[in-house]
Amino acid sequence: MKMFGTNGIRGVANEYLNCELSVNVGRAIAYVLGPGPIAIAKDTRVSSDMIVSSVSAGLMSMGVSVIDLGMVPTPALQYYVKTHDDVTAGVMITASHNPPEFNGIKCVSSDGTECSPEEEGAIEDAYEMGMKTVEWPKIASMTHVSDAGERYIDSVLAKVDAEAIRKAGLKVCLDCANGASVYTSPMLMKKLGVETIVLNGEPDGMFPGHYSEPVESNLEGLKEAVKKYGADLGIAHDGDADRCVFVSNTGMYMPGDVGLALLSISCLQSGKGSSEVVSTVALSSMVEDAVINAGGFMVRTAVGSPLVARRMIKDGSLVGGEDNGGIIFADHQFCRDGAMAAARMLEFIVRNGPVQKQVDALPKYTTIKTATHCDDDKKEMLIDKVAALHQSEKIDRTDGLKIIFDNGWVLLRPSGTEPKFRIYSESKDPEVAKSRSEQFMSEVALILGQ
Repeated sequence: MKMFGTNGIRGVANEYLNCELSVNVGRAIAYVLGPGPIAIAKDTRVSSDMIVSSVSAGLMSMGVSVIDLGMVPTPALQYYVKTHDDVTAGVMITASHNPPEFNGIKCVSSDGTECSPEEEGAIEDAYEMGMKTVEWPKIASMTHVSDAGERYIDSVLAKVDAEAIRKAGLKVCLDCANGASVYTSPMLMKKLGVETIVLNGEPDGMFPGHYSEPVESNLEGLKEAVKKYGADLGIAHDGDADRCVFVSNTGMYMPGDVGLALLSISCLQSGKGSSEVVSTVALSSMVEDAVINAGGFMVRTAVGSPLVARRMIKDGSLVGGEDNGGIIFADHQFCRDGAMAAARMLEFIVRNGPVQKQVDALPKYTTIKTATHCDDDKKEMLIDKVAALHQSEKIDRTDGLKIIFDNGWVLLRPSGTEPKFRIYSESKDPEVAKSRSEQFMSEVALILGQ
């Protein structure tokens, strides 16, 4: 792709992602995903109003009506598109977990799923081709919808045992990261009767509490709050709230793969539908072991939630997701769903007891995740050269380069949103995971001349 990465078009606002580009992308979206109307929403970033205005102008200049949902999570936009037959597509203005200077344009198909690579390619082609706008009487207009967030939350409530959660008397600490969940997730907790301590609950595109990626280094405050208030669970979203990670009742950070393992077990325990769980080549083997122990099996795809979602649709899977806290529940919608993950984890605790006890029962692996700067034009060369160094090992090139050893694996893959190369090393032996991580970081640095 020339413009689209793993999750939409992203760049620094007013540099790559400027008004001119955004208007023309809007026109290309109208050309490919029209005739409309097309729904648009945003996160809290400083530049989001500007990008919404620019993309909307491009859409309307092509005669496509715009439905502005305002500031809501990405899955709320996707739910709105999915449940309105007259809406032909959606556009989310967000850069998710990226730093505040970034923003992005993410496209949603008429069924509420993220656009396919074919649709994104067609938008790129239309952008390069240039499009003739409509004559002035055919210019479209914009309408505003104010309750898309609440409709989404009510749909989440309908999919869990809300009464059991209300009766349990749970307490949570909720970190909204000053992002798109600041209204919807507290609303969800209130409707579930859950006592809630909210952190970073004001919309602020500078992310003053911490950067919007829900990694452990950004969630020290949440960990401390869970211990201070004796909460049953800590919940953290990213900037657009399609992801959700957790902190246990003891204040322990639970990486995204741990949340996926527990919620996959929960879905398998329900006995409904397929026993297949779909994830990516980057996911910890811990999840696969846990799924197998619960009577299921795992299928892996390349990295990217649209790829996971489409494999789930094809296979009829109940649950899938990634190692970053993005979890997809087929009975709600085929997209990463932060509020649904939060509600389902509360339901899991009600049914199975304190979450730390459930975490302690999972298989134990050590996964070390590192990253290094790598210009986009060097990424393919880097993969080829590392593969040549390890041609005698078992290699999986589903996405990037995964080298599988008897006692673990290493995955090297280019970021789809940043000039970075990610290096994951996993083993049941912490020393093996550490030494391999250091080995491959050194190999990469040597190849890149760092």
